[in-house]
Amino acid sequence: MGVGHAHRLYRHGPSPVHRLPPHCKIAAVLCFVVVVVSTPREAVWAFGLYALLLAAAALAARVPARFLLGRLLIEVPFVAFAVLMPFVANGPYVDVLGLSLSEPGLWGAWNILAKGTLGVAASVLLAATTELRELLLGLQRLRMPPLLVQIASFMIRYGDVVGDEMRRMRIARASRGFEARGVRHWGVLAQSAGALFIRSYERGERVHLAMLSRGYAGTMPVIDEVMATRAQWSYAAALPAAALAVCVMGWTL
Repeated sequence: MGVGHAHRLYRHGPSPVHRLPPHCKIAAVLCFVVVVVSTPREAVWAFGLYALLLAAAALAARVPARFLLGRLLIEVPFVAFAVLMPFVANGPYVDVLGLSLSEPGLWGAWNILAKGTLGVAASVLLAATTELRELLLGLQRLRMPPLLVQIASFMIRYGDVVGDEMRRMRIARASRGFEARGVRHWGVLAQSAGALFIRSYERGERVHLAMLSRGYAGTMPVIDEVMATRAQWSYAAALPAAALAVCVMGWTL
């Protein structure tokens, strides 16, 4: 289950977070996100503390703030949706900077922005300190269904292959003078998408037959069995444990 290249989110480094077993980091991030989602949205101060916890984790992992913030742009569509909520939601209205906005909509927008941003930041931090191959091994170690792990492995492995095929098809169209300038060219693009699907399907069949000829029986062999010590589990549990303490205070105060 090897992947021969590093993904763009990964940032190589010798930090203690990088050296943690992948399944410890995956479990820690999952627990952290569950705790953040369980926090009442009215406890605004709690989300500030969560951000400080993530900043401390990024500092321990030696991940620069610019690197982390740049990868948060992936949540822009969710931000756009959250911005619209105060204008379209019903309920009591309040005046904000001369605008009449829905109070439930404002709380809903805050809820999406705060929890979504923290969840994405935690995921980016996980990806920045864990290689793809280690992520797959960690998921397998956590007893994720083997079929889903294999699908993710092949998707990662052959995603670049399909991308290169798309690039070659685009170059072939451009070499013949084709430029998509309007709706009338959508037919050509649709034919290209169909051809790409057929080529990918045929490639998948060839890969499957090659695997069967080499003894594939539905499961992939585990090359490296990654074990975690009690100290490593304790180190990884520091983030969700601190977040849980903040969540409990958010419900009680």
